[in-house]
Amino acid sequence: MAHLSKEMIANIKANVKTVCAKYGIKATVSIEGGFTPVLNVNIKSGEIDFISNYNETHHSKLLGPASRWEPAVNYVSVNPYHFKQNFSEKALDFLTEIYSVINEGNHDKSDSQTDYFDVGWYAYAHVGRWDKPYQLTA
Repeated sequence: MAHLSKEMIANIKANVKTVCAKYGIKATVSIEGGFTPVLNVNIKSGEIDFISNYNETHHSKLLGPASRWEPAVNYVSVNPYHFKQNFSEKALDFLTEIYSVINEGNHDKSDSQTDYFDVGWYAYAHVGRWDKPYQLTA
């Protein structure tokens, strides 16, 4: 069973704060309870243009004009398994560090072939929200 102790949460929050300060980003960390906890980093504002970076990087990987993809406008829910393909440059550097920090002490012994999922906690990053757009400050 998964468990995030108060000490682990405090350590993760401190490390997220350090990474955010390094890149000029403002973000919050929230925990959703349940059988398997969900740790969310909500990126609210900063000097990195995540939205444009995502649109340019992600769109360049799509094939053909028949794509049904629509560009992100106010927010991006970052896919923790594919963010390295969807972002580049400073945005990728920041997200790589954030995912490293929020997964410190986590485990993933999942096997999707047998429909078996065993993680310490799920970790996600969100750039803005549907009701509160990401604010570019630079």
